[in-house]
This record gives sequence, C-alpha cells and structure tokens, in this order.
Amino acid sequence: MSEPTEVKSDVIAEIEDCANCGKPLPLCICDSVTPIESRIQLLILIHPQEQDRALGTARLLARHFENAVVRIGLSWPSLAKALGRPVPDPSRWAVLYLGSAKVEDLETDAEIVAINRKGELEPHQRAILSDIEGIVLLDGTWSQAKALWWRNAWMLKCQRVILGPKRPSLYGKLRREPRRDGLSTIEAAAILLAGLQKRPDIAATLSDSFERMLARFREVQAKLPELAPKPRKRDYRRRRR
Repeated sequence: MSEPTEVKSDVIAEIEDCANCGKPLPLCICDSVTPIESRIQLLILIHPQEQDRALGTARLLARHFENAVVRIGLSWPSLAKALGRPVPDPSRWAVLYLGSAKVEDLETDAEIVAINRKGELEPHQRAILSDIEGIVLLDGTWSQAKALWWRNAWMLKCQRVILGPKRPSLYGKLRREPRRDGLSTIEAAAILLAGLQKRPDIAATLSDSFERMLARFREVQAKLPELAPKPRKRDYRRRRR
C-alpha cells in the first residue's frame, strides 16, 4: 500500500540540502568528489530561475576545482566584477555560448571551436585556443543562457567558443535536448578543460562524477519520485524557434 501524497510531501519538505552542492542530501555525492588541478580557471554563471537541484551539475562541477567561482544572477558590470578580482586581459577568457551557431555548419570537425561575433570560424584556431586562461559557463536552460549572454555586454570582449561533441549527453531520457550539442554544464566543462589542456584525465574524472550523480538520481527516484524535476516542455518549444 502506497503512502498518502500528503505524507510523501511532508517527507520531501524535511529533506535538507547539501551546503556544498545544493542538492537534496539523498542525491549528494560530495563525499566522492575528486579534486582537480587546472591551469584554466572557471567562472560559472547560474541564471536565478534555474531550479533543477536534482539534475543540475554546476555546483557539482565547481566542487572539483578549488578556485572555481559560482555566481547566481542576471548581470554583472564586467568579468572582473563577476570574478571578484581584476582580470588583466578578458580576451584570454572564453565564453561558451552556442546560440544559433553549430559546429556542423562550419568547415571543421573540431570538438572545440572559436567563432567571431558573426558566428563564423575564427582564423588561427590553435593559437586562440592555446591562449585561453579562463572559461565562463552559462548554467540554465537555453533561453536562460541566452538571457545571460545578452545582459552581459562584457562577454563580447571574451572569445566565444562552441562545441561539437562526439557523443550525445549522458542525460539520455532524463533530460531531452533538442540539439546534439546540448550538454550538461559538467560535460561541457569536461570537453573544454580536457581539450584545451590536453588532459584526458580531467574529462575522465568529471565524466565519472556525472555518471555517479545520474546513478544516484535513478536510485533515489525509485524511492522518492517527488525529487524528480518537472519536464521543461515550454522551454523546449522556445529552443526550436
């Protein structure tokens, strides 16, 4: 006999969140997070309406890096203000923003691609990518990422990059994406940090962490389905336009 809905709701309401990753404690895997050293810094900007605590990966990603900076908001006056410290040269920072640009439409089969303001392939790809000192990741739905991009004009001073992942997201049916290059924040970071630094170990560590998170989610979902995020049907429609 199943428990009454109101009883389950009370149980969910009493579940505490992890102070580090922000997930409900039954979904937390912080005790298995492996620290990673990286010469490339991370700035993760989370849209304030991003509510997916169960399947979101931004804070889990940040747990791997001692100097990763996480900010929640819509806009900041500059990269330096978002980071909380001076930035000598914003052009040596990359912003991952897909928008309407697709690697498959460009004359390259690279997994990490630098593009200009018109969405065109930048010349001298290797020199540009090897010069990157930091990465800005926009965390949220596609429409929320678009809002972050347009509200922060300073991002135009940074190098825009897009991804052409060789494999689809491990989210699978848990979170459907309208495009093959739609990845979780932790998957995108794995490709960028590993590719730019020629460090496959970074990709392996982050991928393992993501897989553990998904496995834990599936285990808990069977017992507490109320923890599962609601489908983002409305946002999917906006993305296809």
